[in-house]
Amino acid sequence: MVTTLDEKLESAYQEVLRRNPGEIEFHQAVREVLETLGPVLAKYPEFAEHKIIQRVCEPERQIIFRVPWQDDQGRVQINRGFRVEFNSALGPYKGGLRFHPSVYLGIIKFLGFEQIFKNALTGLPIGGGKGGSDFDPKGKSDSEIMRFCQSFMTELYRHLGEYTDVPAGDIGVGGRELGYLFGQYKRITNRYESGVLTGKGLSWGGSRVRTEATGYGTIFFADEMLKARGDRLEGKTCVVSGSGNVAIYAIEKATALGAKVIACSDSNGVIVDHDGLDLALIKQIKEVERRRISVYGQEKPSATYLENGNIWTIPCQVALPCATQNELNGKDAEMLVKNGCIAVAEGANMPTTPEGVRIFQDAGLAYGPAKAANAGGVATSALEMQQNASRDSWSFEYTEQRLHQIMIDIHRDCHETAAEFGAPGNYVVGANITGFVKVARSMLAMGLI
Repeated sequence: MVTTLDEKLESAYQEVLRRNPGEIEFHQAVREVLETLGPVLAKYPEFAEHKIIQRVCEPERQIIFRVPWQDDQGRVQINRGFRVEFNSALGPYKGGLRFHPSVYLGIIKFLGFEQIFKNALTGLPIGGGKGGSDFDPKGKSDSEIMRFCQSFMTELYRHLGEYTDVPAGDIGVGGRELGYLFGQYKRITNRYESGVLTGKGLSWGGSRVRTEATGYGTIFFADEMLKARGDRLEGKTCVVSGSGNVAIYAIEKATALGAKVIACSDSNGVIVDHDGLDLALIKQIKEVERRRISVYGQEKPSATYLENGNIWTIPCQVALPCATQNELNGKDAEMLVKNGCIAVAEGANMPTTPEGVRIFQDAGLAYGPAKAANAGGVATSALEMQQNASRDSWSFEYTEQRLHQIMIDIHRDCHETAAEFGAPGNYVVGANITGFVKVARSMLAMGLI
Protein backbone atom coordinates (compact mmCIF):
# COMPACT_ATOMS: atom_id res chain seq x y z
CA MET A 1 0.00 0.00 0.00
CA VAL A 2 1.31 3.46 -0.97
CA THR A 3 0.04 6.50 0.90
CA THR A 4 -1.59 9.11 -1.33
CA LEU A 5 -0.01 12.54 -1.11
CA ASP A 6 -1.89 15.81 -0.79
CA GLU A 7 -2.21 17.46 -4.25
CA LYS A 8 0.32 20.24 -3.49
CA LEU A 9 2.73 17.69 -2.02
CA GLU A 10 2.33 15.29 -4.95
CA SER A 11 3.31 18.09 -7.30
CA ALA A 12 6.39 18.85 -5.21
CA TYR A 13 7.32 15.16 -5.07
CA GLN A 14 7.02 14.73 -8.84
CA GLU A 15 9.34 17.71 -9.25
CA VAL A 16 11.88 16.02 -6.94
CA LEU A 17 11.71 12.85 -9.07
CA ARG A 18 12.17 14.86 -12.27
CA ARG A 19 15.10 16.91 -11.01
CA ASN A 20 16.92 14.06 -9.25
CA PRO A 21 16.66 10.99 -11.52
CA GLY A 22 17.94 7.67 -10.21
CA GLU A 23 18.48 8.85 -6.63
CA ILE A 24 16.15 6.29 -5.08
CA GLU A 25 17.25 6.73 -1.45
CA PHE A 26 16.70 10.48 -1.72
CA HIS A 27 13.26 9.92 -3.29
CA GLN A 28 12.38 7.56 -0.42
CA ALA A 29 13.48 10.03 2.26
CA VAL A 30 11.55 12.91 0.66
CA ARG A 31 8.37 10.90 0.25
CA GLU A 32 8.52 9.65 3.85
CA VAL A 33 8.51 13.26 5.05
CA LEU A 34 5.94 14.58 2.56
CA GLU A 35 3.45 11.83 3.45
CA THR A 36 3.06 13.43 6.89
CA LEU A 37 2.87 17.12 5.94
CA GLY A 38 -0.67 17.45 4.52
CA PRO A 39 -2.13 18.64 7.86
CA VAL A 40 0.75 21.10 8.25
CA LEU A 41 -0.06 22.87 4.96
CA ALA A 42 -3.72 23.02 6.01
CA LYS A 43 -2.78 24.67 9.32
CA TYR A 44 -0.02 26.89 7.88
CA PRO A 45 -1.03 27.81 4.29
CA GLU A 46 1.82 30.34 4.15
CA PHE A 47 4.27 27.40 3.86
CA ALA A 48 2.65 26.40 0.55
CA GLU A 49 2.36 29.99 -0.63
CA HIS A 50 6.10 30.55 -0.15
CA LYS A 51 6.97 27.12 -1.61
CA ILE A 52 8.82 26.02 1.51
CA ILE A 53 8.41 22.34 0.51
CA GLN A 54 10.04 22.86 -2.89
CA ARG A 55 12.81 24.96 -1.38
CA VAL A 56 13.62 22.55 1.44
CA CYS A 57 13.89 19.65 -1.06
CA GLU A 58 16.54 21.49 -3.12
CA PRO A 59 20.02 21.62 -1.52
CA GLU A 60 21.55 25.06 -1.11
CA ARG A 61 24.81 23.69 -2.51
CA GLN A 62 26.08 20.37 -3.92
CA ILE A 63 29.83 19.83 -4.18
CA ILE A 64 31.34 16.88 -6.12
CA PHE A 65 35.08 16.52 -6.58
CA ARG A 66 37.87 14.15 -7.61
CA VAL A 67 40.02 12.57 -4.87
CA PRO A 68 43.31 11.24 -6.28
CA TRP A 69 45.64 9.33 -3.92
CA GLN A 70 48.45 6.77 -4.03
CA ASP A 71 48.29 3.32 -2.45
CA ASP A 72 51.17 1.52 -0.71
CA GLN A 73 52.26 -0.09 -3.99
CA GLY A 74 52.65 3.34 -5.58
CA ARG A 75 49.55 2.95 -7.79
CA VAL A 76 47.35 5.97 -8.40
CA GLN A 77 43.74 5.58 -7.21
CA ILE A 78 40.80 7.87 -7.98
CA ASN A 79 37.71 8.27 -5.83
CA ARG A 80 34.84 10.74 -5.85
CA GLY A 81 34.12 13.11 -2.97
CA PHE A 82 30.81 14.74 -2.04
CA ARG A 83 29.49 17.43 0.26
CA VAL A 84 25.82 18.41 0.08
CA GLU A 85 25.15 21.58 2.07
CA PHE A 86 21.39 21.14 2.28
CA ASN A 87 19.88 23.77 4.56
CA SER A 88 21.34 26.44 6.82
CA ALA A 89 18.12 28.07 8.08
CA LEU A 90 18.87 27.08 11.69
CA GLY A 91 22.67 27.26 11.70
CA PRO A 92 25.83 26.11 9.93
CA TYR A 93 25.52 22.91 7.90
CA LYS A 94 26.10 19.94 10.21
CA GLY A 95 26.38 16.29 9.27
CA GLY A 96 28.82 13.45 8.94
CA LEU A 97 31.19 12.16 6.28
CA ARG A 98 30.64 8.58 5.07
CA PHE A 99 33.42 6.55 3.41
CA HIS A 100 31.87 3.45 1.83
CA PRO A 101 31.78 1.91 -1.69
CA SER A 102 27.98 2.41 -1.83
CA VAL A 103 28.28 6.20 -1.59
CA TYR A 104 26.94 8.22 -4.51
CA LEU A 105 25.07 11.51 -4.74
CA GLY A 106 21.65 9.97 -3.97
CA ILE A 107 22.90 8.45 -0.68
CA ILE A 108 24.48 11.74 0.41
CA LYS A 109 21.33 13.70 -0.46
CA PHE A 110 19.06 11.31 1.43
CA LEU A 111 21.30 11.56 4.48
CA GLY A 112 21.55 15.35 4.20
CA PHE A 113 17.78 15.73 3.81
CA GLU A 114 17.16 13.61 6.92
CA GLN A 115 19.82 15.62 8.75
CA ILE A 116 17.89 18.88 8.30
CA PHE A 117 14.98 17.67 10.42
CA LYS A 118 17.03 15.56 12.82
CA ASN A 119 19.18 18.58 13.65
CA ALA A 120 16.10 20.76 14.05
CA LEU A 121 14.69 18.28 16.58
CA THR A 122 17.71 18.72 18.86
CA GLY A 123 16.72 22.34 19.51
CA LEU A 124 20.32 23.37 18.86
CA PRO A 125 21.41 25.95 16.24
CA ILE A 126 22.60 23.63 13.46
CA GLY A 127 21.53 23.21 9.84
CA GLY A 128 21.67 20.03 7.76
CA GLY A 129 24.35 18.64 5.46
CA LYS A 130 26.19 15.43 4.64
CA GLY A 131 29.27 14.31 2.76
CA GLY A 132 31.56 11.42 1.97
CA SER A 133 33.23 9.34 -0.69
CA ASP A 134 33.01 5.97 -2.43
CA PHE A 135 36.41 5.18 -0.88
CA ASP A 136 36.45 1.90 1.11
CA PRO A 137 38.66 2.07 4.24
CA LYS A 138 38.26 -1.68 4.83
CA GLY A 139 41.57 -3.46 4.30
CA LYS A 140 43.55 -0.23 3.80
CA SER A 141 46.68 0.56 5.77
CA ASP A 142 46.87 3.58 8.08
CA SER A 143 49.19 5.24 5.56
CA GLU A 144 46.74 4.72 2.70
CA ILE A 145 43.88 6.12 4.78
CA MET A 146 46.02 9.11 5.74
CA ARG A 147 46.88 9.86 2.11
CA PHE A 148 43.26 9.56 1.06
CA CYS A 149 42.03 11.80 3.89
CA GLN A 150 44.64 14.44 3.10
CA SER A 151 43.67 14.48 -0.57
CA PHE A 152 39.95 14.59 0.34
CA MET A 153 40.44 17.55 2.69
CA THR A 154 42.67 19.40 0.21
CA GLU A 155 39.51 20.06 -1.81
CA LEU A 156 36.88 20.09 0.92
CA TYR A 157 38.61 22.58 3.26
CA ARG A 158 37.59 25.60 1.16
CA HIS A 159 33.91 24.84 1.82
CA LEU A 160 34.18 24.39 5.60
CA GLY A 161 34.25 26.65 8.65
CA GLU A 162 32.86 26.65 12.19
CA TYR A 163 30.19 29.15 11.11
CA THR A 164 29.69 27.63 7.64
CA ASP A 165 29.85 23.83 7.53
CA VAL A 166 30.96 21.44 10.29
CA PRO A 167 31.40 17.76 9.30
CA ALA A 168 31.69 14.80 11.66
CA GLY A 169 32.17 11.07 11.25
CA ASP A 170 29.78 8.43 9.89
CA ILE A 171 30.23 4.92 8.47
CA GLY A 172 33.93 4.41 7.70
CA VAL A 173 34.97 7.67 9.36
CA GLY A 174 36.04 7.37 12.99
CA GLY A 175 38.64 8.99 15.22
CA ARG A 176 41.55 7.93 13.02
CA GLU A 177 40.07 9.44 9.84
CA LEU A 178 38.92 12.61 11.61
CA GLY A 179 42.43 13.11 12.95
CA TYR A 180 43.95 12.94 9.47
CA LEU A 181 41.22 15.23 8.08
CA PHE A 182 41.66 17.84 10.82
CA GLY A 183 45.45 17.74 10.53
CA GLN A 184 45.25 18.55 6.83
CA TYR A 185 42.67 21.30 7.42
CA LYS A 186 44.94 22.87 10.05
CA ARG A 187 47.98 22.60 7.79
CA ILE A 188 46.27 24.23 4.77
CA THR A 189 44.46 27.02 6.64
CA ASN A 190 47.11 27.75 9.29
CA ARG A 191 44.25 27.91 11.82
CA TYR A 192 43.56 25.71 14.83
CA GLU A 193 39.83 25.95 14.25
CA SER A 194 38.61 23.23 16.63
CA GLY A 195 34.94 23.82 15.86
CA VAL A 196 35.29 22.92 12.17
CA LEU A 197 35.07 19.16 12.79
CA THR A 198 33.35 17.18 15.52
CA GLY A 199 34.06 13.71 16.84
CA LYS A 200 37.66 14.76 17.51
CA GLY A 201 40.00 13.04 19.95
CA LEU A 202 39.75 14.19 23.58
CA SER A 203 43.32 15.49 23.58
CA TRP A 204 42.66 17.89 20.69
CA GLY A 205 39.25 19.43 21.27
CA GLY A 206 36.88 16.48 21.32
CA SER A 207 33.88 16.06 23.59
CA ARG A 208 33.35 13.33 26.12
CA VAL A 209 30.37 11.11 25.23
CA ARG A 210 30.68 11.93 21.48
CA THR A 211 31.84 8.39 20.71
CA GLU A 212 28.96 6.92 22.69
CA ALA A 213 26.33 9.52 21.79
CA THR A 214 24.38 8.01 18.90
CA GLY A 215 24.07 4.60 20.54
CA TYR A 216 23.29 6.05 23.97
CA GLY A 217 20.74 8.45 22.50
CA THR A 218 18.93 5.64 20.67
CA ILE A 219 18.56 3.74 23.93
CA PHE A 220 17.38 6.83 25.83
CA PHE A 221 14.72 7.34 23.14
CA ALA A 222 13.65 3.68 23.24
CA ASP A 223 13.29 3.89 27.02
CA GLU A 224 11.18 7.06 26.72
CA MET A 225 8.88 5.40 24.16
CA LEU A 226 8.32 2.48 26.52
CA LYS A 227 7.80 4.80 29.51
CA ALA A 228 5.07 6.60 27.53
CA ARG A 229 3.31 3.21 27.44
CA GLY A 230 3.80 2.55 31.14
CA ASP A 231 6.74 0.21 30.54
CA ARG A 232 10.55 0.35 30.63
CA LEU A 233 13.57 -1.00 28.78
CA GLU A 234 14.74 -2.76 31.94
CA GLY A 235 14.34 -6.52 31.69
CA LYS A 236 13.73 -6.54 27.93
CA THR A 237 15.51 -8.84 25.47
CA CYS A 238 17.11 -6.83 22.64
CA VAL A 239 18.87 -7.44 19.34
CA VAL A 240 21.13 -4.83 17.74
CA SER A 241 22.11 -4.96 14.08
CA GLY A 242 25.65 -3.89 13.26
CA SER A 243 28.74 -3.96 15.45
CA GLY A 244 30.23 -0.56 14.69
CA ASN A 245 30.27 2.53 16.84
CA VAL A 246 26.49 3.02 17.10
CA ALA A 247 25.73 -0.65 17.78
CA ILE A 248 28.48 -1.04 20.39
CA TYR A 249 27.31 1.88 22.50
CA ALA A 250 23.64 1.00 22.07
CA ILE A 251 24.56 -2.41 23.54
CA GLU A 252 26.49 -0.70 26.34
CA LYS A 253 23.67 1.65 27.41
CA ALA A 254 20.90 -0.93 26.97
CA THR A 255 22.83 -3.29 29.25
CA ALA A 256 23.40 -0.48 31.78
CA LEU A 257 19.63 0.16 31.88
CA GLY A 258 18.97 -3.50 32.70
CA ALA A 259 18.14 -4.93 29.27
CA LYS A 260 19.74 -8.09 27.87
CA VAL A 261 21.23 -7.78 24.37
CA ILE A 262 21.54 -11.23 22.83
CA ALA A 263 22.62 -10.58 19.22
CA CYS A 264 24.57 -8.25 16.94
CA SER A 265 25.95 -8.54 13.42
CA ASP A 266 28.28 -7.34 10.71
CA SER A 267 28.15 -7.64 6.91
CA ASN A 268 29.29 -11.29 7.08
CA GLY A 269 26.93 -12.72 9.68
CA VAL A 270 25.18 -12.66 13.05
CA ILE A 271 26.38 -13.63 16.52
CA VAL A 272 23.80 -14.86 19.06
CA ASP A 273 24.64 -15.20 22.76
CA HIS A 274 21.58 -15.97 24.90
CA ASP A 275 23.61 -15.28 28.07
CA GLY A 276 23.93 -11.66 26.92
CA LEU A 277 26.67 -10.29 24.66
CA ASP A 278 30.15 -9.83 26.13
CA LEU A 279 30.66 -6.17 25.32
CA ALA A 280 34.35 -6.10 26.28
CA LEU A 281 35.04 -8.88 23.77
CA ILE A 282 33.08 -7.09 21.02
CA LYS A 283 35.04 -3.88 21.66
CA GLN A 284 38.32 -5.79 21.51
CA ILE A 285 37.35 -7.46 18.20
CA LYS A 286 35.89 -4.37 16.52
CA GLU A 287 37.60 -1.31 18.01
CA VAL A 288 41.08 -2.70 18.67
CA GLU A 289 41.67 -5.63 16.30
CA ARG A 290 39.26 -4.43 13.54
CA ARG A 291 38.23 -8.01 12.80
CA ARG A 292 34.94 -9.70 11.82
CA ILE A 293 32.25 -10.51 14.39
CA SER A 294 32.67 -14.24 13.65
CA VAL A 295 35.73 -14.09 15.94
CA TYR A 296 33.30 -13.74 18.87
CA GLY A 297 32.02 -17.26 18.22
CA GLN A 298 35.58 -18.61 18.27
CA GLU A 299 36.26 -16.91 21.61
CA LYS A 300 32.88 -17.80 23.16
CA PRO A 301 31.88 -21.42 22.43
CA SER A 302 28.46 -20.82 24.05
CA ALA A 303 27.62 -18.30 21.31
CA THR A 304 26.24 -19.20 17.88
CA TYR A 305 27.53 -17.62 14.68
CA LEU A 306 25.11 -17.51 11.76
CA GLU A 307 27.09 -16.91 8.58
CA ASN A 308 25.09 -14.58 6.28
CA GLY A 309 22.33 -14.83 8.89
CA ASN A 310 19.37 -12.48 9.34
CA ILE A 311 19.34 -10.90 12.79
CA TRP A 312 15.63 -10.03 12.53
CA THR A 313 14.64 -13.72 12.73
CA ILE A 314 15.88 -13.85 16.33
CA PRO A 315 12.99 -13.41 18.82
CA CYS A 316 13.28 -10.22 20.88
CA GLN A 317 11.17 -7.58 22.60
CA VAL A 318 13.19 -4.59 21.39
CA ALA A 319 14.86 -4.33 17.96
CA LEU A 320 17.58 -1.77 17.37
CA PRO A 321 18.67 -1.43 13.70
CA CYS A 322 22.08 0.24 13.94
CA ALA A 323 23.83 -0.79 10.69
CA THR A 324 22.75 0.93 7.46
CA GLN A 325 19.85 2.15 5.31
CA ASN A 326 17.03 -0.22 4.25
CA GLU A 327 18.45 -3.15 6.22
CA LEU A 328 15.05 -4.11 7.67
CA ASN A 329 12.34 -4.91 5.11
CA GLY A 330 8.66 -5.83 5.28
CA LYS A 331 9.32 -9.55 5.66
CA ASP A 332 11.74 -8.84 8.52
CA ALA A 333 9.19 -6.56 10.18
CA GLU A 334 6.53 -9.27 9.98
CA MET A 335 8.93 -11.73 11.59
CA LEU A 336 9.72 -9.33 14.45
CA VAL A 337 6.03 -8.68 15.10
CA LYS A 338 5.25 -12.41 14.99
CA ASN A 339 8.04 -13.12 17.50
CA GLY A 340 6.71 -10.62 20.06
CA CYS A 341 8.70 -7.45 19.40
CA ILE A 342 7.10 -4.42 21.12
CA ALA A 343 9.51 -1.59 20.24
CA VAL A 344 11.90 -0.57 17.46
CA ALA A 345 14.32 2.36 17.76
CA GLU A 346 16.51 3.23 14.78
CA GLY A 347 20.18 3.87 15.47
CA ALA A 348 21.10 3.89 11.75
CA ASN A 349 19.76 6.32 9.15
CA MET A 350 16.51 5.13 7.46
CA PRO A 351 17.23 1.43 8.23
CA THR A 352 13.60 0.33 7.81
CA THR A 353 11.93 0.20 4.39
CA PRO A 354 8.56 1.98 3.98
CA GLU A 355 6.79 -1.40 3.98
CA GLY A 356 8.51 -2.34 7.24
CA VAL A 357 7.50 0.96 8.84
CA ARG A 358 3.83 0.41 7.89
CA ILE A 359 3.89 -3.10 9.37
CA PHE A 360 5.29 -1.80 12.66
CA GLN A 361 2.74 0.99 12.83
CA ASP A 362 -0.19 -1.26 11.89
CA ALA A 363 0.88 -3.70 14.62
CA GLY A 364 0.95 -0.88 17.18
CA LEU A 365 4.64 -1.18 18.04
CA ALA A 366 6.50 1.74 19.61
CA TYR A 367 8.47 2.75 16.50
CA GLY A 368 11.14 5.46 16.81
CA PRO A 369 12.34 6.72 13.39
CA ALA A 370 15.99 7.59 12.88
CA LYS A 371 15.61 11.34 12.70
CA ALA A 372 14.39 11.27 16.31
CA ALA A 373 15.94 8.12 17.78
CA ASN A 374 19.50 8.61 16.50
CA ALA A 375 19.71 12.39 16.96
CA GLY A 376 21.97 11.92 19.99
CA GLY A 377 25.10 11.85 17.84
CA VAL A 378 24.58 15.20 16.17
CA ALA A 379 23.25 16.69 19.41
CA THR A 380 26.53 15.85 21.14
CA SER A 381 28.44 17.18 18.12
CA ALA A 382 26.68 20.50 18.71
CA LEU A 383 27.67 20.28 22.40
CA GLU A 384 31.25 19.71 21.22
CA MET A 385 30.95 22.89 19.11
CA GLN A 386 29.79 24.78 22.23
CA GLN A 387 32.81 23.59 24.18
CA ASN A 388 35.18 24.52 21.34
CA ALA A 389 33.66 28.00 21.04
CA SER A 390 34.12 28.64 24.77
CA ARG A 391 37.53 26.86 24.99
CA ASP A 392 35.95 24.59 27.60
CA SER A 393 35.84 20.86 28.35
CA TRP A 394 32.94 19.24 30.20
CA SER A 395 32.93 16.07 32.30
CA PHE A 396 31.53 12.80 30.95
CA GLU A 397 28.71 12.89 33.51
CA TYR A 398 27.64 16.45 32.68
CA THR A 399 27.76 15.85 28.91
CA GLU A 400 25.78 12.61 29.20
CA GLN A 401 23.21 14.42 31.35
CA ARG A 402 22.84 17.08 28.64
CA LEU A 403 22.45 14.36 25.98
CA HIS A 404 19.87 12.49 28.05
CA GLN A 405 17.80 15.65 28.53
CA ILE A 406 17.94 16.45 24.80
CA MET A 407 16.63 12.96 23.97
CA ILE A 408 13.85 13.32 26.58
CA ASP A 409 12.91 16.67 25.02
CA ILE A 410 12.94 15.22 21.47
CA HIS A 411 10.64 12.41 22.59
CA ARG A 412 8.29 14.84 24.33
CA ASP A 413 8.10 17.14 21.30
CA CYS A 414 7.46 14.26 18.88
CA HIS A 415 4.86 12.69 21.18
CA GLU A 416 2.99 15.97 21.71
CA THR A 417 3.10 16.99 18.03
CA ALA A 418 1.79 13.58 16.90
CA ALA A 419 -1.17 13.97 19.26
CA GLU A 420 -1.76 17.57 18.13
CA PHE A 421 -1.99 16.49 14.48
CA GLY A 422 -4.33 13.58 15.13
CA ALA A 423 -1.81 10.72 15.15
CA PRO A 424 -1.16 9.89 18.83
CA GLY A 425 1.84 7.61 19.34
CA ASN A 426 3.03 8.03 15.74
CA TYR A 427 6.63 9.21 16.11
CA VAL A 428 7.11 9.43 12.33
CA VAL A 429 4.40 12.10 12.13
CA GLY A 430 5.64 13.77 15.31
CA ALA A 431 9.30 13.91 14.25
CA ASN A 432 8.67 15.04 10.68
CA ILE A 433 6.24 17.81 11.59
CA THR A 434 8.22 19.08 14.59
CA GLY A 435 11.45 19.32 12.57
CA PHE A 436 9.82 20.69 9.44
CA VAL A 437 7.88 23.47 11.19
CA LYS A 438 11.04 24.72 12.96
CA VAL A 439 12.93 24.90 9.66
CA ALA A 440 10.00 26.35 7.71
CA ARG A 441 9.46 29.19 10.18
CA SER A 442 13.14 30.13 10.00
CA MET A 443 13.09 30.05 6.18
CA LEU A 444 10.04 32.33 6.11
CA ALA A 445 11.68 34.76 8.52
CA MET A 446 14.80 35.08 6.35
CA GLY A 447 12.99 35.85 3.10
CA LEU A 448 13.46 34.34 -0.32
CA ILE A 449 17.08 33.17 -0.27
